[in-house]
Amino acid sequence: MFEGLFQPMHLLVIFFIALLVFGPKKLPELGKGLGEGIRALKDGMKNEPPAQPSTDQSKKTETKS
Repeated sequence: MFEGLFQPMHLLVIFFIALLVFGPKKLPELGKGLGEGIRALKDGMKNEPPAQPSTDQSKKTETKS
């Protein structure tokens, strides 16, 4: 169904239309925003929980118990 969708000529036509719609000054800003959004999505989808900061206060409460 989508076998020949992203051929180089198709991508050039899409880029040309985007250039006409948004203009040459706004297009780099849109690309940067799109890249940052994709990067944030990838970081958010990682299954690594954030590391818990180790503080002296938490160590003191553990040893007193």
